[in-house]
Amino acid sequence: MRAAVRRKPRSCTAETARTYGGVLPAACRRLWRSRRRDCHGLRLSISRCAAAHPIVQQIRRDCAGPFAAFEQCLKENEATVTNCSDHVNAFLLCADRVKGSA
Repeated sequence: MRAAVRRKPRSCTAETARTYGGVLPAACRRLWRSRRRDCHGLRLSISRCAAAHPIVQQIRRDCAGPFAAFEQCLKENEATVTNCSDHVNAFLLCADRVKGSA
């Protein structure tokens, strides 16, 4: 999983450069206000690109159970999400075991 996250910027170069290079780190409020409309589309573009990566797709298939358990825990523990640390750790362990993600 961590490898997939590290590879995403290389796989999604154009989307990452447009987002992180011009919109998200903007400290100037005036600039932020003028570009706010662009950010949603850029975030979606990065998300689509990352979701299409073969490692991410493999993690989704192989680790669907641990991820579903984590999501269910979050729903049941909205006020105390730290109660779900075992669930997220199980998902991350599964993701790290996916061939090609290490």
